[in-house]
Amino acid sequence: MNKEKRFAQILKHIKEIKIQGARSIAKAALYAYSLMKTREARKQLIAARPTEPMLSNVLHRIENQPYKKILQHFDDAQQKINKFAFKIIKNNSTIFTHCHSTNVVNALIYAKRHGKRFQVYNTETRPLFQGRKTARQLSKAGIKVAMTADLAAGDALTKGGKIKKADIVLLGADAILKDGVINKIGSAMFAEIAYGNKIPVYIIADSWKYSPRNVKIEERDFHEIWKYAPSHIKIKNPAFEKIPAKYIKAVVSELGVFTLKQFGRKAGKNL
Repeated sequence: MNKEKRFAQILKHIKEIKIQGARSIAKAALYAYSLMKTREARKQLIAARPTEPMLSNVLHRIENQPYKKILQHFDDAQQKINKFAFKIIKNNSTIFTHCHSTNVVNALIYAKRHGKRFQVYNTETRPLFQGRKTARQLSKAGIKVAMTADLAAGDALTKGGKIKKADIVLLGADAILKDGVINKIGSAMFAEIAYGNKIPVYIIADSWKYSPRNVKIEERDFHEIWKYAPSHIKIKNPAFEKIPAKYIKAVVSELGVFTLKQFGRKAGKNL
């Protein structure tokens, strides 16, 4: 496959969410750009997932940093995130998470391998069921997982079931802003429920997901919701939503564990 076709294939996979997770998307975009180093290629990649500042941040950095150094950042950042997250995960706790986040999954697997005992509730995450990927990865690592339908997740947070109710919520991020965090649709609802029940909500994310500017919420193809919907029915399919700052206890990144305001000051200096 020549470079042009490979680039087009990666671009298509990013658009269609065949590549999932902000980190994986950013790495794929970085590789695609290495194949076609043009202004138009960069523009197409950024437009493919406008809700992903990490994607645009790595494409900005490639102008001034070696390709291998940027790639190394992902692993180095994850190792630091793992150690900071380890400290907030309590033994015998129940953790709630939504959708799929590479940073969250890796932090949980690290905690398990280093002796922490816990169990996880996770959501199926409609309409594309990214939660199944989370459940498979955690289960493979020997972590006890109970998956719940999205609309039944309130019980996992407030009542529990076979697994006791959640003690803590760990969510990933597609974009971290000054006044909140953009993550998969449903995240704000779960964060609000957690906040109302005094369950701390932590964002586990690489600092390169920070954006000093607002991020447009991506509206995806309605066919993901209802493939053969009647033409007279209007269907909305927002992929993400903003979690208000007041619901977030702290952001756990490679920079440390900070309130959203503190994190914004530190991450902004590194852009």
